[in-house]
Amino acid sequence: MEFKEYMHIERFGTDEVADIELGDCWIFSKIDGTNASVWMGDNGQICAGSRKRKLSEDYDNHGFYKDITHNPLIITFLEKYPELRLFGEWLVPHTVKIYRDSAWRKFYVFDVMAPAIYDGDDDKDLGYTYLPFDVYQPLLEEFELDYLAPIAKIKNPTYEKLVSLLDQTTCLVKDGAGPGEGIVIKNYDYYNRYGRMTWAKIVRSEFKEQFHKAMGPTDMKTKAIIEEKIVLEYVTEAMVDKAYANIVSEHGGWSSKYIPRLLSTVFHDLVTEEMWAIVKKMKNPTIDFRMLLKFTTNRIKSLKSNLF
Repeated sequence: MEFKEYMHIERFGTDEVADIELGDCWIFSKIDGTNASVWMGDNGQICAGSRKRKLSEDYDNHGFYKDITHNPLIITFLEKYPELRLFGEWLVPHTVKIYRDSAWRKFYVFDVMAPAIYDGDDDKDLGYTYLPFDVYQPLLEEFELDYLAPIAKIKNPTYEKLVSLLDQTTCLVKDGAGPGEGIVIKNYDYYNRYGRMTWAKIVRSEFKEQFHKAMGPTDMKTKAIIEEKIVLEYVTEAMVDKAYANIVSEHGGWSSKYIPRLLSTVFHDLVTEEMWAIVKKMKNPTIDFRMLLKFTTNRIKSLKSNLF
């Protein structure tokens, strides 16, 4: 495996992470060290990286290369799971200096990358994806590796709820030193409008100004609930199976390249076939169709997870 740069975490409220709060969100403390990664090279040698480049003895990122490539727990972990890549924070003094004395110069894993799994379509590049926390946590604990645990797991969190969690960012912080830098929001089912799996962040020092400039005073909780209720009731397994079967029949089989058509077909059927019933039953609700599409997509992924 070659060096891979870690994703850029976007500020919550920007277009890059629009609607990331719709669905199951895992909230983590944002710690302030230096970004680092470690993986198994094709020759069986332990490799390490900073945010921008592969490391070496001459460029070791504050001692990270020397430490991590000789760490016996890391070595045995990657010998068992050579296909995985660990991303994390090498905690050395940066801007925030309120961490416990015992926390410094350790590698805290916050993401694990694995080869993506598709349905056998040879025309599609395999690529990589980030594993959910509850999938990679037991793998790390098997080898007693340090990692960042989530503060909370919340479904459809409002901005106000996310902000309230800023006071709980005491991970690795000295007692009485106050909260940390901010939070990172991860939705493992989320892909932004450009097709990228992307996380969001709220940094304590700037969250108020940034959010209100980008989002305004929208009550996201109220809007998210009504669209989700519609999708859970009307986007049934039978509806999705019907659309899937029509595509398979038309093309003589299934390929992952038909996923966009499946998503658009189910959403079209929801709007054209069920909207009158929705309007009558829910007494003329105000519907955000952008959110309705997002919940529809997530519902299809849940019902037909084997296709994604």
